[in-house]
Amino acid sequence: MDEVARFAAIMEDGAVLRRRLATEAVAAVIGVVDACEATIRGGGRLFFCGNGGSAADAQHLATELLVRLRSHVERPSWPAIALTLDPTALTAGGNDYGFEQVFARPLSGLGRAGDVLFGITTSGKSPNVVRALETARGMGIVTVGMLGGDGGPARALCDHALLVPGTETARIQEAHITLGHAVMELLEDRLVQA
Repeated sequence: MDEVARFAAIMEDGAVLRRRLATEAVAAVIGVVDACEATIRGGGRLFFCGNGGSAADAQHLATELLVRLRSHVERPSWPAIALTLDPTALTAGGNDYGFEQVFARPLSGLGRAGDVLFGITTSGKSPNVVRALETARGMGIVTVGMLGGDGGPARALCDHALLVPGTETARIQEAHITLGHAVMELLEDRLVQA
């Protein structure tokens, strides 16, 4: 396959996945928006975690809430924390408790019942994301998984699963950020109109 055809195939694969999600993920997305709305209205916080590209997505989505999502919508900053942002906490946690605890440990100190944790993992198998979801569950924090494939072990720990039925990491990540933006836009629409 030449590069032009390969490029077209990449674009089409992503588009097919998003078209599927436009019908298959509706109920899950609305459930996540409901949970986030209840948390913010109740004075709670949204937490995000993931590794690699998913860490970047965690930071990206938290920033959309803290700063601004859409330039034409003026609204207050909303409480969102990416557990991936503090290298001191990450390295201390990894050194003292092991890499599997780098998200669970700070979540246990910052989170409270009624908050929401987004665990982002394309495989659903990332040990530190799975452990954060377990910790959240034990604390009464609502768990949202942004997952790929069959969701792996993370799926069973999620109150809400935004599952991308793909196998290519890049396509799953692209769909995750699209789903994340959809959740944030719908949430913003609700909270700003109220």
